[in-house]
This record gives sequence, structure tokens and C-alpha cells, in this order.
Amino acid sequence: MSTVSRRLAAMRRRHPWPVFCCRRAARLAVSLFLVVTGSFVMIRMVPGDPVRAALGVDAAADLVAARRHELGLDQDLTNQYVRYLSDLAQGRLGVSLVTGEPVAELVRSRLPATLEIAFLAFGCALAVALPLGLAAAVLTRDGRRPRAETGFTAATGLVAALPDFVLAAGLTAAFAVGLRLFPVAGDATAASYVLPVLALALAPAAALTRLVRAETLKVLGEEYVRTARAKRLPAAYVHVRHVAPNMLTATLTVAGSLLPAMIAGTVLVEKVFAWPGIGSAVAQSIVAQDYAVVQAAVLILGSSVLVAGFAVDVLLALLDPRSAIRET
Repeated sequence: MSTVSRRLAAMRRRHPWPVFCCRRAARLAVSLFLVVTGSFVMIRMVPGDPVRAALGVDAAADLVAARRHELGLDQDLTNQYVRYLSDLAQGRLGVSLVTGEPVAELVRSRLPATLEIAFLAFGCALAVALPLGLAAAVLTRDGRRPRAETGFTAATGLVAALPDFVLAAGLTAAFAVGLRLFPVAGDATAASYVLPVLALALAPAAALTRLVRAETLKVLGEEYVRTARAKRLPAAYVHVRHVAPNMLTATLTVAGSLLPAMIAGTVLVEKVFAWPGIGSAVAQSIVAQDYAVVQAAVLILGSSVLVAGFAVDVLLALLDPRSAIRET
């Protein structure tokens, strides 16, 4: 081993936390760069002329050419990319081709609505999965209640497999159109949040419930749990004090990976419920080839996903410091 390698290894042993955080931050930076580049390239792969689409098919050719020159779209892709990076570095997200609205203003007005339903859905998924999975494990451990176990497995497996947009459409048909219990679209009242949040939360909640049950069954078989039972401690105390904390690490690891997916999943759910978030803006702008809006929206959503993943990694390392040491 070279001197440099030995010094790096020694530094990792002495300072595992700084090394862990630096490695995660470096991955985050690389991922953000890929998101920026990907958003630039993908929108330009969509066939058609965005300026012509924005100005209309009857717009004069010289007007279209002037607008393309103003936006720099008459330059080659390399120059457009350099200009895009330069604008990002200065905090400029551009102007919508369709509405003329500053994209930064659109993001400020729409992003909170997207994050609201994503984080509410994440909280609901955890609030349902943890107690339900724990209860299911306690009730069906050691082969007890096989019919309940079969029903639980079938129901959670079915819900977990359904895509968000299918759940959104089904919830709309059942509770908005059929029973008229909740609004079909918009965010005018507190009731408007129910269906979008459920559409985002149901599948992750079902998947997490299955995981919580599996982890709880594993913990229930451990020696220290059997010892606690042998001491005739109250069942509720055993489950809360000994079982729940030891099944949380694996559960939170998977839950942390679901949060970014739920943020990304808002795009389709917002479209179904006409939710005024950034996801619905993405869907509309892709059709209109509104470069600036799509690039900004993909960048913001991608950054939110990556930052959420980074925060979850750090949180899990705090809960289990050994993981940070192992990774360094």
C-alpha cells in the first residue's frame, strides 16, 4: 500500500463522519450535474420547433427567426449549453416561451404545492405502515391466523403494485365523482388534499407495511425478546420498548428511498387532480416544448429528489453510526 493510500485509510478511521459527509456531498454534486445536463438534452430531443409552437403556425418567418435569435436557439447545442450553465450560475432560470412569465416566479408559486402533498403523503405512509405492520406481525407470528396473513399479503401486494396514476384515477371515480365526498380537482379547501395525498401514499404505505411486518417477525424471534416475555413483562411494553426500535433501521432505510420517488411521482398525480404544483407545469410544458419551464422544473424536482436522498442518508447514519464507519 502506498503512503497516500495509508494516509487516506488512517484519515477515514480517525474522522469517519467528515469523510462520509464529503463522499455523500460529492455524489450529490455529480448527480446534480447529470440532472442539469439531462434536462437540457432531453427536452431538445423532442421533435418540433418550440418558438413556432409558442408564436403559432401563422407567425411570420422573420418574427420566428428574431425570437429564436433572442433566446439563443439559433446557436449550436454546445453554445446553448454553455449559456444555460452560465444563466444557472447567476440564478437565472429564463422566461416561459408560452406565457412570457419568469420561470423563477413560476417555480416559487408552484413548488410549495408539490412539496406539500409529497411530504404529507410520506408522513401518512409512515403513520399507517408502522403500527399496521407491527400489529400484523404480532397477530400472525408463529403461524397464527393463517387466513388473516393470506388476506394481509394479498391486499398489501395488490395496492403496492398499483401505479400512482391508476390509484389517482380510481380514487377520483370512487370518492369524487361517485360518492362526491371530495373535490375533483384544485386546492381550494383542506378536503382537496385528501385524494392527491392518498394517491401518492397508498402504494408506498402498502409496501412499507409488508416490510415492517417482515422486520418485526424477525425481531420477535430474537433471544432478548423471548427473555423479555419470559420475565412476564406487559406485551405492549415489549413491543414498544424492544421490538419497535430494532425494526426501525431497515424500515427507515427503505422509507428514505421512497420519499424521492414520491416527490417525482407528483407529476402524474398533479395532472390527474389539476393540482397547481410544478409537476402539472412539467406536463403542460413538455407538450408546448417550453424549454425554460421544462428545464427548470426537471432541475427543481431532480434536485429535490437528490437532496431528500442525501438528507435521508445522513439521518440513517445518525441513527446507525456504524453504517457511516463501514462506508468510509
